[in-house]
Amino acid sequence: MEARVKAQIWVQVALRLGDKDGRPGMVLRRGDADAGGILVVLRDRDNRLVVLSQTRTEGGELAWLRATGVEPVDQTKADAYVDRQVKFDPDLWVIEFEAPDFLPPFDGKIL
Repeated sequence: MEARVKAQIWVQVALRLGDKDGRPGMVLRRGDADAGGILVVLRDRDNRLVVLSQTRTEGGELAWLRATGVEPVDQTKADAYVDRQVKFDPDLWVIEFEAPDFLPPFDGKIL
């Protein structure tokens, strides 16, 4: 099993990768600096969204689940999903990237 990186450090690295890759990002919600979970919002040029939720594979590897489904959703549906998750986990981080192809600027298996 791989070592886990503190959430705040992971977010900072992801944002830098986004800037480097031409996919600027921002923190929408700060969570627990050490152990908070992470949601990643990907926005295309038409303001359609996909929300990725951090998860682990059966082997313990970091992966991302298309939490709002395979098809992009509108702002209202994405916000409703994020709000439900924050109520369940108040330590949650939420970051957003410009992503015309709905791919994050970091490596990761997307389920």
